[in-house]
Amino acid sequence: MSIYDTLNKEQREAVFCTEGPLLMLAGAGSGKTRSLTHRIAYLIEEKGIAPWNILAITFTNKAAGELKERLAGMLGEAGQGITAATFHSACARILRRECDKLGFSSSFTIYDSDDSQRTVKSILRELGISEKMFPPRTILSEISHAKDLLQEPDEYIASAAGDYRNLTIGKVYKHYQKKLKAANAMDFDDMICHTVKLFEQFPDVLDHYQNLYKYIMVDEYQDTNKAQFRLVSLLSQKFHNLCVVGDDDQSIYKFRGATIENILNFEEQFDCNADTDVIKLEQNYRSTQNILNCANQLISNNQGRKGKNLWTASGDGEKVTVYKASSERSEAKFVADTILEDINKGRNCLLYTS
Repeated sequence: MSIYDTLNKEQREAVFCTEGPLLMLAGAGSGKTRSLTHRIAYLIEEKGIAPWNILAITFTNKAAGELKERLAGMLGEAGQGITAATFHSACARILRRECDKLGFSSSFTIYDSDDSQRTVKSILRELGISEKMFPPRTILSEISHAKDLLQEPDEYIASAAGDYRNLTIGKVYKHYQKKLKAANAMDFDDMICHTVKLFEQFPDVLDHYQNLYKYIMVDEYQDTNKAQFRLVSLLSQKFHNLCVVGDDDQSIYKFRGATIENILNFEEQFDCNADTDVIKLEQNYRSTQNILNCANQLISNNQGRKGKNLWTASGDGEKVTVYKASSERSEAKFVADTILEDINKGRNCLLYTS
């Protein structure tokens, strides 16, 4: 029995569709990680793709570790050669090799939030700007947003259009980047911005990494921002073998620069066929049908969505209980009490809060 026989129809379609762009619309609990790992295994075992020609991008180190662990279990040594990493760690790896072209040495320091705050505070003192009027955290949030948009300091200043607050932040942003460069340092947002700049300014470097990563997979695509989209677009534009996995109903990081349009406009942006290059994983392996009916009804009210209908073969299950809390404390107490009550009764407990 083949490992692919354990997949459902839509999962198999996603696994076997290896060439060209592919959007995997994966509802909650639909086995997206399983589909990803099997797709990678299929590329290596059945298509003969070298492990080092595959790049799998996740959003957290934990997710990357889980992916590597599953692949090692499925593929043995071959699983070790796959690059499974977050956006930032994948870019850091590239920059350690290539950053001299941007005027950095390979031993550059990566600033954390405390390092960045100290740097901004020193700039405010040098420029005679009040920390009370311009808190360092607020400035860094604005700088981070500008970098998500791939907006350089001079572009940010130009867009300020005479606005005193934005002009001041732009001035700090410009000094901040100069100080980072002088210290041979980058912050986390720079990891992606500098990699994009590297690819755009040095076509030979881009060509090398396009040839290295011929098959690219991106998880949680609904939470990507403009810089991440540009990075993925550049890397995949030679071979077009880009598979993205996401759920337009689970986009939660708009406040951190996520652009839902990246997943909504995938077919248009990567010139693919909506009938064959978009696969919906709608079978749920986590919940009962009553829970899914409730979820389907709620998310159907979302605006700007592709639409899907979650279902399960696990039966209807118990009816959904709705509890309206008077406060967040009341809600937390109800959740905790319900969990304890079900544990004492030896039952599984599944709660959704909103």
